[in-house]
Amino acid sequence: MATQNYGEPDRIRPRMVGEPCAPHRLSTRSFTSMKKQLIRVHDKMQTDYEYELTEPIGKNFHPDFKPELTPKQMLALGVFGGKYLTDCQTEFPKSWFTGAKLSPDHSNDQLNYFHQHASQPLKTWVEKGWINQAHDPRGWFQWYCRYYLGRRLPDEDERQIKRWRAIQRHIAQIKKNCRPKDLTCRPVQRQAVLHWAYDSRNI
Repeated sequence: MATQNYGEPDRIRPRMVGEPCAPHRLSTRSFTSMKKQLIRVHDKMQTDYEYELTEPIGKNFHPDFKPELTPKQMLALGVFGGKYLTDCQTEFPKSWFTGAKLSPDHSNDQLNYFHQHASQPLKTWVEKGWINQAHDPRGWFQWYCRYYLGRRLPDEDERQIKRWRAIQRHIAQIKKNCRPKDLTCRPVQRQAVLHWAYDSRNI
């Protein structure tokens, strides 16, 4: 469970296919009057964790970080077998979970957009040193959700953005081996790319 006092934008404009998920446009009044806001987290994987929101939701991303999908869009398309964030929804805007494909009891690959298993066990992530247990024990997507929400951790943000950019090698492989937008070609790799906020439907 998490408590928060941030304001959620009323509307998100529709995104054209292939367009990067440009940050929401908040009113000038919301932007200029924003103050640091505190989020307190207490869920199955974190107890008494706190972080500040120092940027407006969906704005002021690092110039090297240009995700093509928002967290809400990813959850609606189908990622991580529907198991991600099922016990900590109160931390994030309710709208993110409207239409989301979720499976609270167990991972269900049929909920993934490409109906393919494309995730490694959390144990593997920990063993390879990909997880920052102090901040985001669920991994990259948790980091992205909190970054999108407005949290900034300079060193960790830099590390995770480098990991995100490294996924472009998989995009290059899809482009090399598949006809454009042939979604039947390399569906596992396309699902994996989707987990990193790249819209693999457009590759």
